[in-house]
Amino acid sequence: MSQALRPSACPGLLRIVQALDGGICRIKLNGGSISADQADAVADAAEGYAGGVIEATNRANLQIRGIGSEETALIESLLAAGLGPRTTAGDDVRNLMLSPSAGIDRQMLIDTRPLAEQILASLQSHERFHELSAKFAVQLDGGEALAMLEHHHDLWLSAVEQDGECLLAFGLAGCPTEMPISAVRLEHGHALVIAVLELFLDLARPEQTRMRHLLAEQPMAGFVAQLAERVPLVPITCVPRASSMPPIGAYPQREPDGFYVGAVPPLGRLDAAMLRGAAKLARLHGDGSLRFTPWQSLLLPNIQARDAAEVIHNLETLGLRCSVDDALAHLIACTGSAGCGKGLADTKGDALQLAALLQRHGQIQSVHLSGCSRSCAAAHVAPVTLLAVSPGHYDLYFRDAALPGFGALHARNLTIEAVATLLDARSRSPLDA
Repeated sequence: MSQALRPSACPGLLRIVQALDGGICRIKLNGGSISADQADAVADAAEGYAGGVIEATNRANLQIRGIGSEETALIESLLAAGLGPRTTAGDDVRNLMLSPSAGIDRQMLIDTRPLAEQILASLQSHERFHELSAKFAVQLDGGEALAMLEHHHDLWLSAVEQDGECLLAFGLAGCPTEMPISAVRLEHGHALVIAVLELFLDLARPEQTRMRHLLAEQPMAGFVAQLAERVPLVPITCVPRASSMPPIGAYPQREPDGFYVGAVPPLGRLDAAMLRGAAKLARLHGDGSLRFTPWQSLLLPNIQARDAAEVIHNLETLGLRCSVDDALAHLIACTGSAGCGKGLADTKGDALQLAALLQRHGQIQSVHLSGCSRSCAAAHVAPVTLLAVSPGHYDLYFRDAALPGFGALHARNLTIEAVATLLDARSRSPLDA
């Protein structure tokens, strides 16, 4: 770990970035997975060297907030737990997102984990890839029923069946809910990723840090033609996939009598006791691992059917949400003004108030509260977005595929009470039935 860290605004495990509530350390998890012992190490670090706040991110990673003066001790404790990169410069580029149910999903076409290991090893070991932006991201799914497919990635790969053969369809600067550009055979999956990254670095100017920046200037057809010179491509005719809902509760796995249990930390935040408690349940009833999801939630895999109800009860006792009928389980909120200098409202506090009002009205809706237009908490557009304009006041947007950004602006400068009333009335309107 002797390489120097490059400047970046993005936190990493080795780079603590300051916020209003202290330092932020982002722990990138391989495929979103973490062992129970590693979860305990994160809980200990958050409690011992920070304010005790742990966040599940929308890229299936973890963050520790409120870090004070003991940055070095915190980093060393996490490295000792095996949560660091293979090389210092490799930490920034470990941006590979898998399905949370990789390898255990009943609907999967392939187990993506072996290919993911190859890709992660290359991202960290190829020095040239360290030139990539800390935001440059790759997604890989194996056709699982559980997959977040609405997050835009610089490169995405998705397992599909065509003419009796399993292929990896792929796209650039988009997501699998869009038409794929082309495909490769499974044995060329790793070579495709290498070729795309190398070609991007060959063509992009320093200020073109993301694939979308390059493709705004470089025609897609030209990029793909050059790509075809490096790896054999297969024409693809599959239809776009539809993204699934966040996993809440118990779901059957591929293995007989195996279940995974999904739980949502309120607004994506855990404390040390929650994380330790979930780790203990993973040891007692699962395989000793936890998986974090791009819905800012977690799941415990390989739970026996007879234990699922007990696991759910114990997770709820810890303060996690395990019911789809819980309004709070469907709300997303950024850090807000309590921890971010750009936040115009206390989004976390306002979200708790909104959840209570929606629950009282019997309304279960997916709502995103954003303290500013950067939309840090959600990597995709939610059905309902509240954009803060001042403390306790928000502009209300409804998702519209024909419009950019958050969608259609419906009302301005609403209080949380007004938002709840409007959403309740709209849900009961026959025009929206």
